[in-house]
Amino acid sequence: MSKQSIVREIWGKSDTILFVFAGASAEFALNKAVDWLYFTGRLPADPLGRLFSTVMYARQIVFSEIVAANKAIDKITAIHAAVEKSRGAQIPDWAYRDVLFMLIHYSIASYEVLERKLTEAEKEDLFDVFYRMGQRMQLKDLPQSYREWIIMRNEHMQNDLQKSHYTVDLYKQYKKHLGGVRFFILNESQKLVVPQHVKNLLGFGKFSWVSALLSFYKFSRKFKMDGFLKSIILPQDYKEQIRELDVKPT
Repeated sequence: MSKQSIVREIWGKSDTILFVFAGASAEFALNKAVDWLYFTGRLPADPLGRLFSTVMYARQIVFSEIVAANKAIDKITAIHAAVEKSRGAQIPDWAYRDVLFMLIHYSIASYEVLERKLTEAEKEDLFDVFYRMGQRMQLKDLPQSYREWIIMRNEHMQNDLQKSHYTVDLYKQYKKHLGGVRFFILNESQKLVVPQHVKNLLGFGKFSWVSALLSFYKFSRKFKMDGFLKSIILPQDYKEQIRELDVKPT
């Protein structure tokens, strides 16, 4: 991947990644394959840690050279294979595609909320990076272009998302681990990046308090105050990790 790729810009900022995290945490809770994440018991025990690790794996792959990136992807595949062996069943291929599709969608949505609209060429570039990731994971029936992805993404959301008891429980765990104020901020942030279908399933309204505060936050970045604001609203356990997200890996 070119060092000038828009993907490196998107995944080189903690602000953008936090919105990716927020959106993915909403959609993860609705996915029909979320029972796989409950199988080991790790997701309900540490939902923030598990979701954050997924995002961090993606970031590591984005910034790695091809050999190191492939090793990281192969490690993810091996972890999933071990879970499949333990359960005596196979994770459906569509579930892997769903995660890949989420990373594409929330990369675009998060950057556009915080920065600017992406061009079609930039969206195609971003799609290509994650397409190659899916190829390495040997996923079947991947879309061949960004426009094909849009169609397949909508089909997947209609077929693979539902509100279930897992959804309700995961949101309870989010609130338990974040606390009331941070959970409110998570919810309001999710409204800005999730697709309409996800909003409908979760019962989200149109208005977001985060949207009202976003202009002030963007202004604060000019005076380097955004780090202070993030230190107030982010969980203590993740402050150091999130601070490191602003340093692009070499």
